[in-house]
Amino acid sequence: MTDTRRRVKVYTLNEDRQWDDRGTGHVSSGYVERLKGMSLLVRAESDGSLLLESKINPNTAYQKQQDTLIVWSEAENYDLALSFQEKAGCDEIWEKICQVQGKDPSVDITQDLVDESEEERFDDMSSPGLELPSCELSRLEEIAELVASSLPSPLRREKLALALENEGYIKKLLELFHVCEDLENIEGLHHLYEIIKGIFLLNRTALFEVMFSEECIMDVIGCLEYDPTLSQPRKHREFLTKTAKFKEVIPISDPELKQKIHQTYRVQYIQDMVLPTPSVFEENMLSTLHSFIFFNKVEIVGMLQEDEKFLTDLFAQLTDEATDEEKRQELVNFLKEFCAFSQTLQPQNRDAFFKTLSNMGILPALEVILGMDDTQVRSAATDIFSYLVEYNPSMVREFVMQEAQQNDDDILLINLIIEHMICDTDPELGGAVQLMGLLRTLVDPENMLATANKTEKTEFLGFFYKHCMHVLTAPLLANTTEDKPSKDDFQTAQLLALVLELLTFCVEHHTYHIKNYIINKDILRRVLVLMASKHAFLALCALRFKRKIIGLKDEFYNRYIMKSFLFEPVVKAFLNNGSRYNLMNSAIIEMFEFIRVEDIKSLTAHVIENYWKALEDVDYVQTFKGLKLRFEQQRERQDNPKLDSMRSILRNHRYRRDARTLEDEEEMWFNTDEDDMEDGEAVVSPSDKTKNDDDIMDPISKFMERKKLKESEEKEVLLKTNLSGRQSPSFKLSLSSGTKTNLSSQSSAASLPGSPGSPGSPGSPGSPGSVPKSTSQTAAITTKGGLVGLVDYPDDDEDDDEDEDKEDSLPLSKKAKFES
Repeated sequence: MTDTRRRVKVYTLNEDRQWDDRGTGHVSSGYVERLKGMSLLVRAESDGSLLLESKINPNTAYQKQQDTLIVWSEAENYDLALSFQEKAGCDEIWEKICQVQGKDPSVDITQDLVDESEEERFDDMSSPGLELPSCELSRLEEIAELVASSLPSPLRREKLALALENEGYIKKLLELFHVCEDLENIEGLHHLYEIIKGIFLLNRTALFEVMFSEECIMDVIGCLEYDPTLSQPRKHREFLTKTAKFKEVIPISDPELKQKIHQTYRVQYIQDMVLPTPSVFEENMLSTLHSFIFFNKVEIVGMLQEDEKFLTDLFAQLTDEATDEEKRQELVNFLKEFCAFSQTLQPQNRDAFFKTLSNMGILPALEVILGMDDTQVRSAATDIFSYLVEYNPSMVREFVMQEAQQNDDDILLINLIIEHMICDTDPELGGAVQLMGLLRTLVDPENMLATANKTEKTEFLGFFYKHCMHVLTAPLLANTTEDKPSKDDFQTAQLLALVLELLTFCVEHHTYHIKNYIINKDILRRVLVLMASKHAFLALCALRFKRKIIGLKDEFYNRYIMKSFLFEPVVKAFLNNGSRYNLMNSAIIEMFEFIRVEDIKSLTAHVIENYWKALEDVDYVQTFKGLKLRFEQQRERQDNPKLDSMRSILRNHRYRRDARTLEDEEEMWFNTDEDDMEDGEAVVSPSDKTKNDDDIMDPISKFMERKKLKESEEKEVLLKTNLSGRQSPSFKLSLSSGTKTNLSSQSSAASLPGSPGSPGSPGSPGSPGSVPKSTSQTAAITTKGGLVGLVDYPDDDEDDDEDEDKEDSLPLSKKAKFES
């Protein structure tokens, strides 16, 4: 077994001046023929591979820091560090390095850090050491000038650091600080500020260890309160001793650990709050201070992680119902800070860290905490949850799927997260935005484990759509029961926009799960109600959701859109937008342009058949005329069987999605009856359940025959106006109770004379919020430019005619209200 004294971690300094962990191994020194000299070798403890092979160069400056670190630069921008498990091992290797370089092992640095010019080096040869003035009040100004003059020269910096270290000079300076404060000697205090600030810029670990010791650190902070540029001194010591209280939520028995926590907090405070922002020339002069804090944090996390009793007590008290609120808040805040410290760890160490927390039961504990009323506690728990999700989403998914087998949907961890998102009281919804990002990470297939049978993706998405999706869409469904949003305040609109953003993400990245949910729950129709929102950003979110669905060019989606007449809210929003040239206008036109360019034949026919009369006067773009041309070309192909068969062949290839082919499970799902679906009621009304796909999509030829039969009657009833739809924002689409209204002719590919209402439309048997009426449902109202016309189908019976006469006798306003 290799001696643990030689066990080390290898670190390299990256471009962001942060230490990257390159692995753990065992270090040795020996002669390497290839490098022609004594070298340091580190072999990985996992597989024995060579982690480091570095020749001990006689001119390289090696530094020993904190008794267990050796740091040096291999090249100009390549810094290395060895972090030893034991001090004894560090001392052994340090002796080897010093032996090769001919140095005394008692020094903490073997060479000057930066080479200087020959002239500067020659000047300093005459004085082998730097002699400091005696530490007296009368000579503080002289000392401050000496420190300031030494900083520009690396060699003089090194000599000053050695002099300060060897003579115990810092402690003498701090004694003078007490004298100056007692005498209220402001000038002397200003000189001490400059001296202590200069000592920080010497970037020397040995000096930091003195300055950050328990007996000195508060006096160092006191010196830095007297900035000469400020009219009044700062009160950092008062804050640290009175305001910032150290709370042991769980007693820490290890005095070394306790002291390390105190030290790290204070040094972090010095770096962030006390020291002035370094100038461009000083930025690299505090790198050792950054490293000091970094390695302290790594050490604290390691010591806490190894203390099983401490963590066991922590989680026991967190989940204990008897724990009072104040205590629980302290416990959660500690755990949050503990997780924040873990961010300094490298991936393999962080993995072990979160594995330890998982074994201790951090996720069940978070579930308990998130169910509490205390807002601050929940907020801290959310931050902890975000650390877990961002680092290991698979661990969270595994937990929530396991708990679903034992608990009700209401208390599942993921549903608690969704509920907190929905109930966020912040007017700007800051917490909701954070939680939505976490949900997005959890449902993203890209970070799910890629196994041969895709089990995580299949199992988790199946779980999410069965147990959680109804919670996510609850605010959307509750707000869209009418033809416009029931609540349209800014905060509600923001929340619904977040929900739509996640649903749009699901449409793009999930396959049959989201398709099943949208079609089965009639989600798109409910989303398009939000097109009537007074908040443009929400209406655009709704439009983006539909655009994403159309972008898939999936015929199952297309049939659903056509059957429920889901272009109507879009056309209505387009016309109500009037002549304004804005984002709404451009986005709607782009959607129709996509249908034209991609030649989505079913949607092209549906749009022209039902909405051409509303759109034919829009001539500032050629999109709609181009759609009409596509439709006419399509009709010509239908008249020519050869062209029609060629069209079928092309269409089959056109709709094949190379990037994402249907999985076997998706095909199986679409081959099953709707009665076998798990998710709630079907969109299709009972009378339509027996229809096959051909019935759902009436052939265009049948539509054209019907259209020719009715043309003469329509001409008598419909009043053609020259008003452009763009110039009449008051254009309203009214619906008969049983049949979805067209904007052009009153016949449609999915609504035959005398047939039940279209599924999903207001008034149909299968749509939420429908009101059954006793009158015969065969009349449709067409409005354009404020004009109303009634159309009688040829095969309507006499009773229908009588009902229509009664309707026709109603005033226009009442009739519109009755029909809507």
